Amino acid sequence: MILKQSLSGRRFVIISIFLAIGIIYVTRLIYLQLIDDSFIISANRNVLRELTVYPPRGLIYDRNGKLLTYNEAIYDLMVIPKQVRDFDTIEFCKMLNLPKEEFKSMFSKAYNYSPYKASVFEKQYSKEEYSFIEEKLYKYPGFYFQSRTLRKYPYPMAAHTLGYIGEVDNSVLDSSHYYKPGDYIGISGIEKSYEEVLRGKNGCTIMMVDNLNRVKGSFRDGLFDTMPIPGQNLYSSLDADLQAYGELLMKNKRGSIVAIEPSTGEILSIVTSPSYDPNLLVGRVRTQNYVKLSEDADKPLFNRALMAKYPPGSTFKLVNALVGLQEGVLKTATAFSCERGFHVGKLNVECHPHPSPLDLMHAIAVSCNAYFCKAFRAMIDSRKFHSVREGYETWRKLVMSFGLGEHLNTDLTSELRGNIPSANFYDKYHGKNRWKSLSIISLAIGQGEIGITPLQLANLASVIANRGYYLTPHIVKAIGNKKNLNPKFLDKKKTLVDAAYFNIVADAMLMVVEAGTASSAKSDEYKICGKTGTAQNPHGKNHSIFIAFAPKDNPKIAISVVIENAGFGATWAVPIASLMIEKYISGKITRPDVEESMINAKIY
Repeated sequence: MILKQSLSGRRFVIISIFLAIGIIYVTRLIYLQLIDDSFIISANRNVLRELTVYPPRGLIYDRNGKLLTYNEAIYDLMVIPKQVRDFDTIEFCKMLNLPKEEFKSMFSKAYNYSPYKASVFEKQYSKEEYSFIEEKLYKYPGFYFQSRTLRKYPYPMAAHTLGYIGEVDNSVLDSSHYYKPGDYIGISGIEKSYEEVLRGKNGCTIMMVDNLNRVKGSFRDGLFDTMPIPGQNLYSSLDADLQAYGELLMKNKRGSIVAIEPSTGEILSIVTSPSYDPNLLVGRVRTQNYVKLSEDADKPLFNRALMAKYPPGSTFKLVNALVGLQEGVLKTATAFSCERGFHVGKLNVECHPHPSPLDLMHAIAVSCNAYFCKAFRAMIDSRKFHSVREGYETWRKLVMSFGLGEHLNTDLTSELRGNIPSANFYDKYHGKNRWKSLSIISLAIGQGEIGITPLQLANLASVIANRGYYLTPHIVKAIGNKKNLNPKFLDKKKTLVDAAYFNIVADAMLMVVEAGTASSAKSDEYKICGKTGTAQNPHGKNHSIFIAFAPKDNPKIAISVVIENAGFGATWAVPIASLMIEKYISGKITRPDVEESMINAKIY
C-alpha cells in the first residue's frame, strides 16, 4: 500500500513538471506571435534594412556667441555582404573611381567583420557624389547610403583647442557598447573632453526594401523606429577675436600664448604655434593630411601650451619672493648686495648691471639674480629646519600650492604636469644627504630641473592677480542652457601663502612695467603688472618669457607668452603680451608700429 502511494506521488510530480514546461512554451509562443513583433525583424533581414540615424553633433561657440564649429551632411556607402549579388564589378568600381583590387580588399574587410551586419564600405561622400551614385545604386543589392554629419570650421584657428573627430579604433570598440565600426568619436581637444555631451544619442529607422535594393517604405509605419537625440551645444570661454589675433602675432614663431580671466578661470585664448587649419583633419583627406602634419619638422600637431615644459626663468622669482615672505626670510626692506652676480667658490651666477644693494621690490623690478640666490639659500638653510632636506620640502610644498608641478585638471586633453623636483630626485642625483642649498641654487632663478607649462605660467599670473588663489582653468563655460558646470571649476584653490604678501609682489610687478625690464608694455589707460623671464635653452638661443595681468585692480586678463629661441623676455614676449592685453581690454590697438613689427617677425 505504501509502495503504491509512493509511485502515485512520483507520477503526479512528473506530470506536473511536464505540464509546467508545456505551459511555459505555449505562453512564450503566444507572446512572440501575438504580443512581441520584434522577432519579425530577425526573420525578415533580407527585406528589412536597419539604418542608424546619427544625431547632429552639438555646435561649439565662443564666449560671445560666435560659431566655431558646425556640421555638414556627408554620406557613407554601406554594405551587407550576404545581400550582395553578382554584378559588374568593373562598372561599379568605375562609378566609385575605385581600383578593383582595392574593392576586393574593402569587401573582404566588410565580410570578415560580419556577413550579415552592415558596415562602412567607403566613407564620406559629398552631396554631389551621393546624388550621382545613388541613382545607379539599385543595380547593386547589398549596398546603400547612410547619411551623417561632418565637422566644419568657419575660422582656421584654435585647432588644438577645438580638437578633431575620427573613426573609433579597436580599443574604443572593446571598451564601449555605444560605438560600432565606422562611428566617429572626439579624438582631441574639446571634441574629446566633451564627447558624451556633443555626440547626442543615435536613433534607428527600419526600412523595407525590394529585391532590387530599393526602399519601399517604413516597416510597420515606424513602430520600431527610435528618434535620435541631438548633441548639446557648448559655449566655450574662448574669445574668437582675441584667439585669431594671438595666432596672427605668433605667425612664423614657435611658442604659445595663454590668456585667462582671473576671476573665473575661463581661458580666453590658448595659442600654440606653429599650428594648422582644423579643416585639414576633416573628411576623406584627414589621414593623408595627418601624416603630413606629423612628419612636419615644426611639429604643428604638438600642443606647446599644454605639453611643453620650460624653465620659467626670472618669472619664477615672483614665487620665490612670496615663499620667502611667507617663511619670514624676506620683508619688503630686506636688502642684498649684487656684485654682478652670485659668486661662491667656483659657482658663478651672472647678473646684469644695476644699482646695489636692492630691497625686495627693486630686486623684482630689475630682476636681480644675486638677490634671489641669497634669499633662496636663507630659506633652505634656515635654522628652524633640522636639515636642508626639510627646508627644501617645505619650499616645494609652498611652491606646488600655486598649481605648479602637478596637473591643473583643466577640461582640455593632453595637459602635462610640469616638474618641481622632489627631494628624492636630488638624493638619487647627488647622493642622499650629500646635497646642499648651493647644489640646487639654480632653482632660485627658475632654472635647473624646474619645468612649467605655459598654461601653468598663465595660471601663476592669475594667482597673483587674485592675491593668492586661482580657479581651475577651463575652456567651456556653459553646456546648453546650464551656466554652472563642474563644481571643481567654481572652487577657489588657495595657496599656502598669506594673501597680504601678494599686494607686495603685485606692486613690484607694476614697477617692472612702469620702470623696469618690461617698460615697453606700459599703458596710459590702465596699469599692467608683469614679470619678464629669459629661460636658458641648452639646445639653442634662450626662450623669451613674460607673464602679466591687467588692470592691477580688478584684473580682467592674466597672460603668459613664451617665444622659443627668441632671447630676452623684454624683446619679444613683452610686446606680444601687451598687444594681447590691449586688444582684449580696449578692443583696439594704439601702437600699429609695434603690432606690424611683431606680426612680420620670423623667429626660429
